[in-house]
Amino acid sequence: MRELALFGVNRLDWRELPDPQLRSTRDAIVRPFVAARCDGDTLPIHRHVSRAMQIGMRTALIDPIVGSICGAVPFRGPFGIGHEGVAEVIELGDEVTGLAVGDLVVVPWAVSCGDCVECRRGLTAKCSTTSTSTLAAFGFGPASGPWGAMVADRLRIPFADHMLVKLPAGLDPLRAASASDNLADAWRCVVPALAQRPGGSVLILGGAAASIGLYASGLAVAHGAGTVDYIDHEPQRLAIAEKLGATVHPMRGRRIRPSDIPPRGYDIAVECTSSAAGVDAALRALRPGGVCTPVGYYVSPGTKVPLMHMYANDATLRIGVSHVRPVLPALLDFLIDHDLPAETVTTTLADWDDAPQAYRAHTTKLVLHRAPLGVS
Repeated sequence: MRELALFGVNRLDWRELPDPQLRSTRDAIVRPFVAARCDGDTLPIHRHVSRAMQIGMRTALIDPIVGSICGAVPFRGPFGIGHEGVAEVIELGDEVTGLAVGDLVVVPWAVSCGDCVECRRGLTAKCSTTSTSTLAAFGFGPASGPWGAMVADRLRIPFADHMLVKLPAGLDPLRAASASDNLADAWRCVVPALAQRPGGSVLILGGAAASIGLYASGLAVAHGAGTVDYIDHEPQRLAIAEKLGATVHPMRGRRIRPSDIPPRGYDIAVECTSSAAGVDAALRALRPGGVCTPVGYYVSPGTKVPLMHMYANDATLRIGVSHVRPVLPALLDFLIDHDLPAETVTTTLADWDDAPQAYRAHTTKLVLHRAPLGVS
């Protein structure tokens, strides 16, 4: 079978691997047919970061936990890449319940069992059964486990009756292309907080986590936020956010400044710039009792936050990997029941066979697709 592998900066190609086999009675084999590129995947594709990150970890300029996720030599190729997608079930273990061959399913990015203490608490990205290091995940390389990657002809899914979530009938798979990670990440940033603050105001600082900020804009508008202000320097993203119903505010430069943000207090802030300046600005923009969720990579062990301001303003900083599996049923139901056009965020739609070239594209959201087999 083929799997898309990252060999180095701007170097991707198919590699041949043995077909995965069922190893447990709770396993499934799936055939991905829609795959979206995560915002984080662009870092090793477009930038020469490996050597710099090695040096950074050795000199304590980068937090050592990075190595436990991406390897002691971060992003060393070749490794299978891709962890967002929709797949078709083609084989099932004898003990898998609730699924049938031919079902279309969303595959969460993090591998989890559903039964351990962490999974029962909803922390499925920190599953103690599947993790041998910091994460157990598809498409991150061997440091995050032997699970393979989403842009492949076949993929083995352990604990399939827990892991796989069926696509609701009538939901376009292209609309759910990023539900495995970035769209679900945006959901956890705004939806629970808005449920506690009906009609609340939302600030989104767009940037490195490009699609997450845009999905968050659409979700905030669709969930009745009173104000959704989207800040960014990139015209294409500003146009998408406006199309999704947000009020857009172009930045004066590429680095966020407090003066770029409208002078109002926000109930919710989503920080997507992956910068300490963005975290500081988002936290200081909160109204009393507000909550800020940063979703980027903050690799410095000394990233500063304005603790005294947070203390005085009763602010909450909520940061952590996204736990996709618990929110998927509600997210997928919302996509179809409320007609949220999540596919608006997709800026490049490419044929599956063109993955080695397409995955290198400098674009906000890439989605690969091919026809499902229609097995039954």
